[in-house]
Amino acid sequence: MPRLSIESYEEMLNRLYSTVKVRVVKGERFEPPTVRSFIVGSRTVIANFKEICEKLNRPPEEMARFFLREMATGGGVEDQRLILVGRFEERQLNSALQFYIRRYVFCPVCKSPDTELVREKKLLYLKCLACGAISPVPDYR
Repeated sequence: MPRLSIESYEEMLNRLYSTVKVRVVKGERFEPPTVRSFIVGSRTVIANFKEICEKLNRPPEEMARFFLREMATGGGVEDQRLILVGRFEERQLNSALQFYIRRYVFCPVCKSPDTELVREKKLLYLKCLACGAISPVPDYR
C-alpha cells in the first residue's frame, strides 16, 4: 500500500473543503434581525437591509421581492438599502420580517435557521443545510 505524503493529504483536504459548503455554527442561538428604518417624505427606507439579507443568507433581490409584495407597494434596492414607496412603521416591517423568517428561513423538520431557498422550475423549496430536508414552501411572487 503506497504511503501518502503530508502534502498530498493537505491537498486532498483543501480540495474537499473547496467542494463542500461549510456551515458556520455559532455558540449562541439564532437571533432574528430587526428592521431599522426611517421615513423620507413619502418613502420608507430600510437602512439595514443588506445586514438582514446576510444574516438570513438570502439574496437581496428575493428579500426585496418579498417586502414589496407583502407591503403591496413599489420600490427597489439602492445603495444596499431597500426603499419602499409609502410610509410604513417599523413594527409593520418587523412583523413582515418575522413572518418571512417563520415561513422561509426555519426548517420545518429540525427548526434550524441554516437553510437556503431553491427554485426548481416554478416551485420554491426550502433546503436545510443542517439535516438535508427539502420542503416545499409557498411562492411569494
